[in-house]
Amino acid sequence: MLRKIFNALVILPLAILFVVFAVANRHIVTLSFDPFNSSDPALGVSLPLFVVIIAVAMFGVVAGGIATWFGQRHWRRAARQQEADARHARAELADLREQTRLAAVRTEGQVPALTPGLAPQYPAIGRDKQGAAL
Repeated sequence: MLRKIFNALVILPLAILFVVFAVANRHIVTLSFDPFNSSDPALGVSLPLFVVIIAVAMFGVVAGGIATWFGQRHWRRAARQQEADARHARAELADLREQTRLAAVRTEGQVPALTPGLAPQYPAIGRDKQGAAL
């Protein structure tokens, strides 16, 4: 339901705007890639003006996205490092809790009993990106 409202309020007016833009700018222009002879270019393409403008806008969006992605590589690297540090700290905490529990059992001389509702602690081997034990 929300998607239909989004389509009606945003995408439909944008589509109408593109059609109006295309109709208003349908005359042919020559796009020249020859900097030395602009009157008779060796490499040139004749296209409707709206195609040129929309293609340049799309190129700008893609170039901006790529530049942003490269600009944020530092933050992605830091996030990966902090995730690995947190994983290591959780595994170390689990090991320390297990050692503490075993030390308490040894001093009491009792057989370790499983706490009701808790699964037994296994040594941390590692985890994948989704957090599942390997």
